[in-house]
Amino acid sequence: MSTVNDLLERGRLHRATGDPITAARHLAEAADLAPTDRTVLTELALAHFRSAALGKAEEVLRTLLELDPSDAYARLLLGRTLSRASRHAEALPELRMAAVMTGDPEVAAEVARVEARLA
Repeated sequence: MSTVNDLLERGRLHRATGDPITAARHLAEAADLAPTDRTVLTELALAHFRSAALGKAEEVLRTLLELDPSDAYARLLLGRTLSRASRHAEALPELRMAAVMTGDPEVAAEVARVEARLA
């Protein structure tokens, strides 16, 4: 039986080598064992995002935000996920919040790009 840390490391390895689908399988197993572990959930959401499993990414990211509404990275990734799914109006509030929380000019630029798509 694999431990959460073993599964997390396997998931990270597969994601780093460009195999987000296999990464997501390992990370989903880790999330089953540790459903409130924010590190595992963040890695799982990122693997889903990178494999274009946007519905799954959104679900995990909403869980993360329920656990910690101040998670700026989860907000940013949720905004990017929604935007990638062409749900720009839903993405914009998440991206705006992430921009305010991080003060990152790249996130502010992403807000502007999504605003332009809606104009």
